[in-house]
Amino acid sequence: MIFVDTSVWISFFQGPPERHGAHLVELLDQDCVALAAPVRIEILSGASRRDLPRLRRLLSALPIFYPAQTTWSRIEDWVERASAQGVRFGVGDLLIGAIAADQEGEIWSLDADFARLARFGFLRLHGSPSMC
Repeated sequence: MIFVDTSVWISFFQGPPERHGAHLVELLDQDCVALAAPVRIEILSGASRRDLPRLRRLLSALPIFYPAQTTWSRIEDWVERASAQGVRFGVGDLLIGAIAADQEGEIWSLDADFARLARFGFLRLHGSPSMC
C-alpha cells in the first residue's frame, strides 16, 4: 500500500500532469493508494469552497487510515530515538509516517523530511514506479 503525501497530491492537482500524475493514476488504477487521515484533512483544508465537494468525493473512494493507540506509542519512540541524536521532526510528518508504518505501507512524498524519517529506519519510501 502506498500512502500518498499531501505534497504529491498538490503536485498532481496543480502541476503539469506528466510530472507525477501518470504514476499516481497508475497507482490509483491498481488500487494501491491509501490516505492517512491527516493528509485528507490537509488536502480538504487547502481546497477552495468550489472544489471542496469534488475533492471530498474523490478522496472518499480511497481507504483512509486513522491513528490508533499504537500509532502514538510509535511516534513517542521515534521522537525519543531522533532527539537522542539531536534531530526533530514535525508532528504532522510523524503522524502520517507512523500511520503508514502501522500498515506496513510505503510513503510517497516530495517532502525531504520523510526521507530523513526513512534514514532513521522509521518508515519506507515509495521508490518503485511500477509496484504497489
